[in-house]
Amino acid sequence: MRAIILMFDSLNRHMLAPYADTIVDAPNFARLASRAVTFDNFYAGSMPCMPARRELHTGRYNFLHRSWGPLEPFDDSMPQMLRDAGIHTHLVSDHPHYWEDGGATYHTRYTTWEFFRGQEGDPWKGVVDGYREGEGLPLRRQDAINRTYMPTEAEHSQTRTVDAGVHFLHTNADADRWLLQLELFDPHEPFFVHEPYTSRYPDDHTGPEFDWPGYQKVTESTDQVEHARRRYAALVSMCDHSLGRVLDVMDEHDMWDDTLLIVNTDHGFLLGEHGWWAKSVMPWFNELVHLPMFLWDPRTRGADTRRGALAQTIDIAPSLLRHFGLTPPPDMQGRDLAAALDGDRQLREGALFGIHGGHVNVTDGRYVYMRATASPENGPLEEYTLMPTHMRARFGVEELADWEPADPLRFTKGLRTLRIPVTGGWMNPWRHGTLLFDLENDPGQQHPLDDPEAELRMLRLLADLLHACDAPRSQFDRLAIPYDGEITERHLLVREQADRAAALAEPMPTPEELPDGGLLQRPVLELLRDPALRTVVEDHLPDLTHTELIAFPAQSSLLDLARLAVIPTSTLRSLADCLQAL
Repeated sequence: MRAIILMFDSLNRHMLAPYADTIVDAPNFARLASRAVTFDNFYAGSMPCMPARRELHTGRYNFLHRSWGPLEPFDDSMPQMLRDAGIHTHLVSDHPHYWEDGGATYHTRYTTWEFFRGQEGDPWKGVVDGYREGEGLPLRRQDAINRTYMPTEAEHSQTRTVDAGVHFLHTNADADRWLLQLELFDPHEPFFVHEPYTSRYPDDHTGPEFDWPGYQKVTESTDQVEHARRRYAALVSMCDHSLGRVLDVMDEHDMWDDTLLIVNTDHGFLLGEHGWWAKSVMPWFNELVHLPMFLWDPRTRGADTRRGALAQTIDIAPSLLRHFGLTPPPDMQGRDLAAALDGDRQLREGALFGIHGGHVNVTDGRYVYMRATASPENGPLEEYTLMPTHMRARFGVEELADWEPADPLRFTKGLRTLRIPVTGGWMNPWRHGTLLFDLENDPGQQHPLDDPEAELRMLRLLADLLHACDAPRSQFDRLAIPYDGEITERHLLVREQADRAAALAEPMPTPEELPDGGLLQRPVLELLRDPALRTVVEDHLPDLTHTELIAFPAQSSLLDLARLAVIPTSTLRSLADCLQAL
C-alpha cells in the first residue's frame, strides 16, 4: 500500500469549482472530484499553519493548550509511526515555517525530506544593500529579494517542489509501503505568481502591486481588493496545474488501485469577506475553517461521490495509520475517514476549532458557536509545553520567569510540562463578542443569532468537548464556563455582548473617506504628547493609554488600531470629527 498527501496552505473552498460558482480556472480540481470523494463538511481544528500540522501528526487538537510551536516530546507523530513500522515516509515542501524555531521538530519525523527555498520572506538569499535599503518590514524586504531569484515559473519554489514530488513518484512507482507528503506553501500570501496565470485574470488596477494584504480590516479601494482577489485566483490556477501533474503521474503508473490520495489544506484566507483580510485576528468565519477536502481511498473507493459527515484535520493521521494496517494510539482523537466513506456514517457530534487565545468555537454541522471571553483581560491564559519556542523566536527570559510545573495531562504520557502564564497580546476575542450562526439559513454568516435555546445547546456541546480534550481549567475560567456543575442560561453571552459585536463588525471606510486623516495616521504616542489631542483620545478611549497600547507597536496609529479592531469604526469616525474640530 502507498499514500500521497498533497497539501496546500490557505486554499479557499469557496473558490473551487467542486464547491462553488467561481472565477477561478481550476480544471484539475474538477478532475480530482471525479476521481475521489469530495467532503462537504470538513473543518479545520487548531490554527494557523503549524498548529494544523501538529494535528496532522498527532490526530488531536492542540490550540487549547499551546500556541504555535514544535512537536512535543510526548506527541504521537503519524509519519514517525509509519517510519518505525517500515513504511518509507518522504516530505517534499517549500513551506518555510518547518525550518523556524516553531516548526523545527516536524521534518525530522520523516524517513527522508527535501526543502525548497524562497517563500514569504524566507531568509534565503543574502543581498545586503537590498535588505538594508528596501521598503517595508524586514520580511517584505527579504521577500522582494527572493522573488528576483525566481524569475520564471520553472524557477518558482512551487514548481521546484512539485518537480521533486513527481520525481519521487516516478522513482518509486514500482515500490511498495511508502508515504509521500507533497506540501505546497501556495496559495498562502504573498500571491507571487507568473504568467500564464496572471493574464487569465485581468483587472483595472493601475497602482502599485498589491499581492500581500495585511492581517487587518479592509481599507483599500475596490480596485485594489479586486486586484488582490485576482492575484490569489491566479495562484490557485498555478496550484491547480501542480495538482494536474500529480494526477498525471498516478494515471501514467496506474496507482489508483493501491495508492491512497488526500488533497487538503490547513485553513482559508479572507479576501475582503466580512470586511477583513487574511486570518487569525478576526473571528474564525467559515471561509477560514470550512475546508476543501478530497480523498481517494482504495479500501472503500467511491469515485465521484460526496460525503456530508462532519470531519476534521485530526482525522487524517488515524486514517493513514489504518490504511497501512497500524492501530492509532489512544491519544489520537481523530477517526478513520473510511467510516464516512462507507455509507456516509457520522464521525462526531461536534467539531472544535480555534487559535490559542482566541475564540473557542464549535460546530455541529448546522450551527457555529464562537465563544468569546467574558472580560477584556482575555485570561487566564496558559501555555503547556516542554518546547518553549514561538514561530521565529525562543521564549524570552521574562516570559519564563513565572512558569510552574503542571500536573500531567491525559496526553502527555505521564510527563509534567511547563505551565507558562501568557497574555493574548493583539488578539482578543472579547472585542468581537460571542457569536452564533445558523449555517442552514445564513451560510454567509451575515446575521448573528440571538437564540438562547440554540446557544445553550451549543455551549453544553462545547463544554463536553473541552472536557474530552482535557482542556485546562484556565480555559473554562477564561470563557466563563463552569468546570463543574450545570450549565444554564445565566452562562450565555450572545445577548450580553451583541452590541459590542455589532459595533466591531462594522466595515472600515478608506482613509480618504475620513476627515483629518493625517492625525488618524500619526502614532498614538505622538498624539498623547499634545495636551489637546490627548484629551480627545482619552475621552473616546479611556482605557487605551493604560492597557491596550502595551500589546501594539510603538508606531501604531488610531487608524492602525481600528484596522486591527481595537477601535470600532463608529469610534474612529467620532475621533476623526473631534480631531478635525480642534
